Amino acid sequence: MLKKIRIVLEMIKFEHTIFALPFAYMGAVLGSLEVRGHLPTWAEIGWVTLAMAGARSAAMALNRLIDSHIDAKNPRTANRAIPAGLVSVPFVWGFVIVSFALLFLAAFQLNMLAVELLPVAVFFLVFYSYTKRFTWTCHFFCGISSALGSLGGWVATTGEIDMLSLILFASVALWIGGFDVIYACQDLEFDRQERLYSLPARFGIKRSLFISALMHVGTAAGLIALLLLGDLGLWYGIGVVIALIILFYEHSIVSADDLSRLNTAFFTMNGVLSVIVFVFTMLDVLIR
Repeated sequence: MLKKIRIVLEMIKFEHTIFALPFAYMGAVLGSLEVRGHLPTWAEIGWVTLAMAGARSAAMALNRLIDSHIDAKNPRTANRAIPAGLVSVPFVWGFVIVSFALLFLAAFQLNMLAVELLPVAVFFLVFYSYTKRFTWTCHFFCGISSALGSLGGWVATTGEIDMLSLILFASVALWIGGFDVIYACQDLEFDRQERLYSLPARFGIKRSLFISALMHVGTAAGLIALLLLGDLGLWYGIGVVIALIILFYEHSIVSADDLSRLNTAFFTMNGVLSVIVFVFTMLDVLIR
């Protein structure tokens, strides 16, 4: 059982929860300060963590289940756990059910708005995996699904949604969606062959990288808007500057002619960026 769980956690890249989790914490902290005037309780942070882990695990495991027959045809993904026969489909379905149960449990421990928004969250977490079958805007759905964590963090501690929470949500959605575009560049030929939809398959790598860059300009604009409209100051501003430098670096190491460092851009630097933004946000909040 433990071996199977380890295989599933590796299959869904559980460690990459770090991409979105800092922004969920950021939403929880900023929302609590904005609405209640104090930091979230440790219990609230714990439930936010559980909700994020459950939501992402369910979404990624579902994605692997839904795409397993496609993964089996793609040389890049044929060795994933399900097509390789390392774990059974029923076991992964059980993992999905348990993960969603954790999400539901956490929501019910927080507030009624979190509970009421559960159907919306589940819809996007499930629907995203099907979008590549009919629309090249699938990357935006990926971004929206991931950014629900930041909005969920805000809702978890406030029980409401306001303009600042939507700005944070949009910033994260454009950030994740933009890098999903870059990640999809490596499957351009396969997507065209299988008649799957993606920005690279529709517009080519060069134009897709340009669109990705524009999406990340939107991320930058959103992070700056939080500085101007929210109760944030110098330390947060420093974190944003570092994040923008990282974004620029990530785009500088990938091009239409050279995707060899794509994994460095997508995995390593994305994790660094989210942690830095959150750490400097906390410094700004605590050092006043």
